[in-house]
Amino acid sequence: MMERFRAFWTKVISPVAHLLIKLGVSADAVTLVGTLGVCAGALVFFPQGKLLTGVLVITAFVFSDLIDGYMARLTGKSSKFGAFLDSTLDRVGDGAIFGALALYFAGPGDSTLYLVLALVCTVMGSVTSYARARAEGLGFQAKVGIAERADRLVAILVMTGLSGLFDLPILLYVALWALSVASTVTVAQRIWAVRQQALAEAAS
Repeated sequence: MMERFRAFWTKVISPVAHLLIKLGVSADAVTLVGTLGVCAGALVFFPQGKLLTGVLVITAFVFSDLIDGYMARLTGKSSKFGAFLDSTLDRVGDGAIFGALALYFAGPGDSTLYLVLALVCTVMGSVTSYARARAEGLGFQAKVGIAERADRLVAILVMTGLSGLFDLPILLYVALWALSVASTVTVAQRIWAVRQQALAEAAS
């Protein structure tokens, strides 16, 4: 979802990006600080049951994912390492969010089922990204599926925040079920897409 509204959010964060550039802050530093903020927001607040607070902190730092790329383009310092660092740390942030939800269900959330679903989201989300990266490394395309990273991130943050705000755990439960299924389906779609391309290549 964030990808679909990138132009809008770029206008919103552009003043911040310009200020950081003037201060001599690098895009890679923004990426690192953003990831640390996301991890801290998730791992400090979610396990305590402070879902809304955690979401607000995470959301504040999630926008670094837009700021760093915009800064790199403005300064003409886009690099392969920057892209690698950004993608790698995205996985760390995602893992922290779902891992922290697993800790929440191991504690105040008190649910083995939803602890497991949070772990499923963690694993399948990582496999979704790995499948695409591995496919592209082999010369195939795997940008398919019903659950892109941005969509998963927005969905879990919105539903977790609303769950905490209105004290409606069912919202978080629905989100975890939906994302578990969607992530698993996306992995299957990417495997199928690469298989078709591999068969076509072998037949040519």
